[in-house]
Amino acid sequence: MSDIEQLKKQIEEQGGVVRELKAAKAEKAQLDEQVALLLALKKKLQIASSGNGEAEAPKKKSGGDAFVLKVPKGTKDYTPKEMSVRTEIFRTIVSVFEKHGAVTIDTPVFELKEILVGKYGEDSKLIYDLKDQGGEECSLRYDLTVPFARYVALNKLDNIKRYHLAKVYRRDQPAITKGRMREFYQCDYDIAGSYDAMIPDAECVRVAVDVLRQLDVGKFVIKLNHRKVLDAIFEVSGVPADKVRAISSAVDKLDKASWAEVRREMTEEKGLDAAAADRIGEYVQISGSGEDVLEQLQALPELMASAKAQEGVRDMGLFFKYARIYGILDYVSFDMSLARGLDYYTGVIYEAVLVEENVRPATAEAQQPPVAATKKSRKKGKEDEVDESQVRVGSIAAGGRYDQLVGMFSSAMHAKGKRTDVPCVGISFGVERIFSLVMARREEQEIKANRTQVYVISLGDSAENSLVEERMRVAAELWDAGIAAEFAYKLAPRTQKQFDACDLAIIPWAVIIGKDEIDQGMVKIKNMSQKDEQEKGGVAVSRSNMISELRRRLKMN
Repeated sequence: MSDIEQLKKQIEEQGGVVRELKAAKAEKAQLDEQVALLLALKKKLQIASSGNGEAEAPKKKSGGDAFVLKVPKGTKDYTPKEMSVRTEIFRTIVSVFEKHGAVTIDTPVFELKEILVGKYGEDSKLIYDLKDQGGEECSLRYDLTVPFARYVALNKLDNIKRYHLAKVYRRDQPAITKGRMREFYQCDYDIAGSYDAMIPDAECVRVAVDVLRQLDVGKFVIKLNHRKVLDAIFEVSGVPADKVRAISSAVDKLDKASWAEVRREMTEEKGLDAAAADRIGEYVQISGSGEDVLEQLQALPELMASAKAQEGVRDMGLFFKYARIYGILDYVSFDMSLARGLDYYTGVIYEAVLVEENVRPATAEAQQPPVAATKKSRKKGKEDEVDESQVRVGSIAAGGRYDQLVGMFSSAMHAKGKRTDVPCVGISFGVERIFSLVMARREEQEIKANRTQVYVISLGDSAENSLVEERMRVAAELWDAGIAAEFAYKLAPRTQKQFDACDLAIIPWAVIIGKDEIDQGMVKIKNMSQKDEQEKGGVAVSRSNMISELRRRLKMN
């Protein structure tokens, strides 16, 4: 790639950064900084393009080549306050997983390319392929489910209940403010093993409800469907076997586009007969409470003549029975439009969405669906860029049953193609989308980035009479007692600056020492959240009782 071509690419990427910040209504200083970088790049291109492109790019004062310092498209850095919130989210999710008895594993961030190929339907184009550097073609993992199935097959496991928190990668069009990234975390919970019908499946949905309730993401609904019911619908509607997955992928867009748009895709782009599409439309627009939809399906003799439909309806009847026992019936709905475009699902499938987003567009002429996948939501003249103001958060958790994925890998391990299926079911949480919801409701100044409990403050320090060593002794005592503590790294810090640092870091308690306190063997303990006169100077306690008093106040006893 020539220097000019590289500059043009950098300008395009930087333009995307500026547009994302504008859509997110970022602070003026941050926006101005990125606009300045964009203008600098355009100036470099102008200089490089003059003289038939032979002119050198401007140099930095240090003599090195100038470049735009930024993160790659679809990724971001996280501030300490943001990481504090993310850590809370991870802890909450893990606590629920472990409450249900799951253990954790880890797998490589990249897999052999052949492991991932053919598992994701139309989304396979979003896989990041790596350059061959050692005789193996590899790709970055697209999700955690396929690596888990490979792990089960490779280790010849019969059963395991596992969770996994890790980054995955997709070459998607990012919408950072809505939590759609190219690099992002998934938190997966899966049950592998042969068990009686729908018992693990119902528990996975209970896990989803527990997590989303504890994270307080707002009102949500978990939409459910069954692959066998869906396949039966395609079968009785006259969909050719070789078009089933393509038509399934189109149906899965009904939460984003109108039926007219989906029908147009099925007939004009996928080549499906119009009559078959119309028959599908009669089925997939059925949704509602579990019992109501089951009754509607059972009243359709043409559909119920299918053995697949009978098995799927029977499974869903069991599911709703168990959901009632688990107390989650009010959180789920039976939605025939849910298809989940991934190729490996074989049974129940589910997807959690926010209630305010669970509204289908009525017609093709209705208000444009707020999703990045439609051409309407792309900015004018920028076919590859997404207007984030039109992007919904989308699903915040999804999953389902995949009984044959492990068997695909186990058969590849044997020369005779011996297949050992290990049925699996699981749920995956999209942390970035959940994070965007949680952060939108938090005031930044109220977020505590650290876990420090006590700040040690000294009074009357001077260059000739520094109390830094005494501050260090107090801090060491606190650390030895398991109390998180900090102090100023200055020989003679100003008193007010120490109090300001304590307030800025939202540290709840301060231990105050001065020459008089040291001579008397005392310290003062101050509640930093209270600004009344009684707490103004802190409460005096003996040095020997400092730890016990702090542990009492911190409720550590």
